[in-house]
Amino acid sequence: MSIMLVGLNLKSHGFPSPSSNPSRRLTDPHFCAICLFLLLQPFKRFVEIGRVALVNYGEDYGRLVVIVDVIDQNRALVDAPDMVRCQMNFKRLTLTDITIKIKRIPKKKTLIEAMEAADVKNKWENSSWGRKLIVQKRRAALTDFDRFKLMLAKIKRAGLVRQELAQLKKQTAT
Repeated sequence: MSIMLVGLNLKSHGFPSPSSNPSRRLTDPHFCAICLFLLLQPFKRFVEIGRVALVNYGEDYGRLVVIVDVIDQNRALVDAPDMVRCQMNFKRLTLTDITIKIKRIPKKKTLIEAMEAADVKNKWENSSWGRKLIVQKRRAALTDFDRFKLMLAKIKRAGLVRQELAQLKKQTAT
């Protein structure tokens, strides 16, 4: 009888069968590796004091905020240097990987100092998620003439790529 866990045939990898000694499983490297994988695999962005979140809905859409207190299972008290501290539903927040070390419900000055010490703005702008949002905002702000110039630049670039590719094909053919 083979043991199947997460679509893996563990018996073929040397995993002990169910009838073997349970205390032996803890010393088996394959068992420990699989347990470690399953323990480390789950979700890693937890709601915690100091977690930086992105507002995904409402009048503060696109703003980075810090969770300064958890009110209940649905709401948190959030704050940012450029906004008034308010409560926000977790459905309106998207948690990021960035955290800062702060105590529960810090003063505004302490929060600003902690955010500057953790370099939150720079970390966000250098993350792929932050860069994508910056590009989206920049594209949304383009005028009709800017979009036209962008289209012409893309056509010109595609022509240059096509010419270079044709030259490379000629060189390899001869």
